[in-house]
Amino acid sequence: MSDVDFIGAHLVPSPEQLLRLQRVAAGAEPADLALRGGTILALHGREMLRRDVLICGPHIAAVTPPGRLAATTEIDAAGCWVAPGFIDTHLHIEYTLLTPGELARLVVPRGTTTVLADPNCLANVLGPSGMDIAGRTGTPLRIFRQVSHKVPRSPELELGGGEVPEAEILKRLSDPLAVTLGESNPFDLEDSAARKSHRALAAGRRITGHTARIASEPLWTYAAAGIFDDHNAFEPDEVVERLRLGIGITVMSGSMNDNVRPLFADPPRVAGGFDQFTFCADDRHVGDLAGEGHIDHHVRTAIDCGVEPIEAYRMATLNAACSYRLDHLVGSVTPTRLADLMLLEDLEDVRPRLVLVGGEVAGRGGAATFGNDDVLPKSCRGTVRLHPGIGPESFRVEVPPAEVHDAGTRTTTEGSDAGGAVGGHSEAAGAQPAAVTGPPAGAGTANTSDLVAVVRAMEMYDGYFKRAFEAELAIEDGAVAADPATDIAKIAVVDRHHASHTLAMGFVRGFGLRAGAIGITTNCENQNLVVLGTSDVELAHAARSLEAIDGGYVVVAGGDVLASLPLPYGGCMSDRPWEEVYDGLGGVTAATRSLGCAVASPFMILSFVGLAGVPDYGLTEKGLIDTFAQTFLPVLVCCRCPAHAG
Repeated sequence: MSDVDFIGAHLVPSPEQLLRLQRVAAGAEPADLALRGGTILALHGREMLRRDVLICGPHIAAVTPPGRLAATTEIDAAGCWVAPGFIDTHLHIEYTLLTPGELARLVVPRGTTTVLADPNCLANVLGPSGMDIAGRTGTPLRIFRQVSHKVPRSPELELGGGEVPEAEILKRLSDPLAVTLGESNPFDLEDSAARKSHRALAAGRRITGHTARIASEPLWTYAAAGIFDDHNAFEPDEVVERLRLGIGITVMSGSMNDNVRPLFADPPRVAGGFDQFTFCADDRHVGDLAGEGHIDHHVRTAIDCGVEPIEAYRMATLNAACSYRLDHLVGSVTPTRLADLMLLEDLEDVRPRLVLVGGEVAGRGGAATFGNDDVLPKSCRGTVRLHPGIGPESFRVEVPPAEVHDAGTRTTTEGSDAGGAVGGHSEAAGAQPAAVTGPPAGAGTANTSDLVAVVRAMEMYDGYFKRAFEAELAIEDGAVAADPATDIAKIAVVDRHHASHTLAMGFVRGFGLRAGAIGITTNCENQNLVVLGTSDVELAHAARSLEAIDGGYVVVAGGDVLASLPLPYGGCMSDRPWEEVYDGLGGVTAATRSLGCAVASPFMILSFVGLAGVPDYGLTEKGLIDTFAQTFLPVLVCCRCPAHAG
């Protein structure tokens, strides 16, 4: 690499700035600003020292005993702790539901001054331009980029939306804003993945991991690709196993699962790896960011669990900076680093009195001192495109009367969900799809609710993890029906990028939906439209309601839209201030409660049901997927009607 390629090259002091920092440190001229008499967290040596912090422009010039050096402006920090700004080491800004500028208004006053963000959501909608849009802001928040690993994630398993060529990803790994190669599918053993990993390692960038809590050979295989970290592990044994492989732990607190308290339930058990721990708020939406906090929540919770405050603050700052090769810029209260600092009156309560970014006040008393003037391009709007023919009939899971499953044989279809896809390509593991023709309309499709079919289904647990099981469901009018009484809903992933009639069906347990349907346009990763509900009519209504608001979240029942949250930027981010998005999210969540859904963050979890990188099953607009084999499976196992009983 050339010298301009190194991470954050544009943020280091210029030669002229370095000379001025030295003059200030020598007492030859005054600093621009001094934080006087606070107790700094000297994290390299795990010390707490009463010191002055002298700032010139955006950088720290000196950290000295009180009163030694002059400054033009002073802030009295007596009685306060002075800490570096927090760093979030893995985030998808789009899943906060906010634009980068609105996220900044929310989290900077809480002490977060730097985020490492993978823009794969907007990349899956708009391609490379989406990566740039989600990775920049004119507000004080510093965004370093985790270069999305593969867009679309699994081209052979999905239509996807936006595309990012491999050459573009390789090029971006040398950008000064790039800190890592983004998280990848742990089951991806393709040549392309190896080329990207090689480029990241050669460019001095880390490789973000997503182990999906795998173990033994699958984990060893993934680690051999150069994976640097993991944000899924939280049980002590799996944490220790990863540390032994040289994989750091990015302690995640998202809206689907909060790993902080379980991971630190027995601090001595994992204390040997504390230097390898950092914090992230992966998939944490505005409701939890505003209600519980961002990285401040991690620090508070870790301390409450018995972690020493100095260790918790190291994880949130210095560990993060060192781990991702940013420690020459941020992560400590030391000379030449950026003056991204906070003053706290209570080290354990973690509520900054004052936040500085680049030596300028950016937060005071929990509120931002800056506005958000970011303007997103028009290309972000109008991204939800549905086929005009999509309606209730599109969501039928047909049961062909003549279909018989012999032992060891899988039958798949083209254009019917018995094979996993509607209007799209579907294949069984190791076999080409075979055409199966369903009954003609009105023939053999009388109400047959006394008959049942066996389907492959998913049970949600631990946030976005899915446990495979088989369910017996009633056949009504020649198609498999949902069963709200046993908490089994129908789910569909629908192409909303190309306006094709490509969609696939599945069955899910764990949402508790008794009536109606809910829908999103934030499917991980390709941001397709997903609807979950109790009938085909409700599914179609939810899909069309999402189209009407240009993407977002909806709740429907009985022909009415009970609540909606428009997310018109790419179908995944709001165009409103974070305060309004917070209220809107509360409204749609309350509406799901009225339909029986009691799970936390139902829309976020719905976004991840289809993720093909998390066991046991995935679901794309092309079909049901065995995540370990990365191949299609038929949704329909068999029917157990009298005609097939023998």
